[in-house]
Amino acid sequence: MTLTKYAFVKANWHSDIVSQALVGFNQLIPAAQTDIFDVPGAFEMPLLAKELAGSGQYAAVACAALVVDGGIYRHDFVAQAVVDGLMRAGLDTGVPVLSVSLTPHHFQETEHHMAIYREHFVTKGREAAEAALMIGKTRAALAA
Repeated sequence: MTLTKYAFVKANWHSDIVSQALVGFNQLIPAAQTDIFDVPGAFEMPLLAKELAGSGQYAAVACAALVVDGGIYRHDFVAQAVVDGLMRAGLDTGVPVLSVSLTPHHFQETEHHMAIYREHFVTKGREAAEAALMIGKTRAALAA
């Protein structure tokens, strides 16, 4: 049985930017096939991603967050933990867990930067959908 539902997890920090990844994702995978889950921040994504992937309901799980440098080194640790956790969730469950979790080197809460990252997240969301579809096709071909 081929699954046609996808889970999309998004962090609420900088939600006006992060939500644009869902816009891009739904340009290729219809909203009717996408279940959306919100978490407080990026750090909370891996556990939920693992639970969703392990549920047997989804062909893939995409996770989106923006981890910014707030002037302390914490963002580096958070970003690394998130990406490692998402990878482990996919490996542990056998379900693709895709990351649209970005950590820009230079981010300022100016309208100019926010506009750039909103557009960038649309592109990255679309790329996550492309990856989910491609992995699904490859796995279906291997199973045939």
